[in-house]
Amino acid sequence: TEGDSPTVARRRIRLALREARDAAGLTQMQVAEEMEWSLSKVIRIENGDVTIAPNDLRPLLSFYGIKDRKQVSDLLTSARIARARQRQAWYQTPDFREHLSDATRRLIEYEIEAVAIRSYSIYYIPGFLQTERYAAALTGKFGEELASPKKELLLAARQNRRQTLLSRLAAVEVFVLLEESVFMRPIGGEETFAEQLHEMRRVAAEGQIHLRMLPFALDYPIANNGSYDLMALSTEDTDSEVLYRENGMNDEIVEDKTTTQRHRQRFDQLWHLSKDEPDTIRFIDTRIKKLETRSPSPDIPELE
Repeated sequence: TEGDSPTVARRRIRLALREARDAAGLTQMQVAEEMEWSLSKVIRIENGDVTIAPNDLRPLLSFYGIKDRKQVSDLLTSARIARARQRQAWYQTPDFREHLSDATRRLIEYEIEAVAIRSYSIYYIPGFLQTERYAAALTGKFGEELASPKKELLLAARQNRRQTLLSRLAAVEVFVLLEESVFMRPIGGEETFAEQLHEMRRVAAEGQIHLRMLPFALDYPIANNGSYDLMALSTEDTDSEVLYRENGMNDEIVEDKTTTQRHRQRFDQLWHLSKDEPDTIRFIDTRIKKLETRSPSPDIPELE
């Protein structure tokens, strides 16, 4: 506990308090009335929007019937760590707070703390691996919906995420699982997409990330869950994984154990069914060669 970061400590308290309230059969309103707090305070503590002071935590734990000395001591230590003053991170500055969703900011925070990241995508290269040109081309497809400065800030956020991840690859294991269509969709044109594949191939070939492909020919329902990311915050706590998912219109962070475990199981199943790393790299090499020789794309019937 004492070695935790404020991010991990804050999450530990949030989940512990939520579970304790559920076990006690209490509503958030009942807690607010007993503690003489506003309902919004209880909600913000459980959501992780604010940290709880140790002086507030003690009577709350007593109300929940938590009396085990070690458990109380650990949670109080976590509360003190969670309230430690930190240098404001780039994604918490006013401009980014205005244009990034709460879930996206929390995703970035968890990526920075993660010991393992598992990313499953059926449409695009994951954001933390996107080159600047690929990200600009991808975001440009939605130009009518994204006015400046939001578009520029989103692009800056993706590049900051990428640089942060690349700088700490020695401390985090990254598993990237992509459906074959991701490799076939030349976002930004042949040159931009070839550059993107070159960069992704480099980090995969150097062993900095684990990269696998799910082929079209796989006789398995691979797209039922859509794209998602799993961040493990501890190598020892099997319940430390956090799920991030988006559907194009909104995004969310999910910490429910049943949901995260189900997505992890799904990821592991597909990982073992996919092409292994050497085969995936060979496929990328073939794809790059075709892009760089500007071979025509496969014929796609036009809609009449």
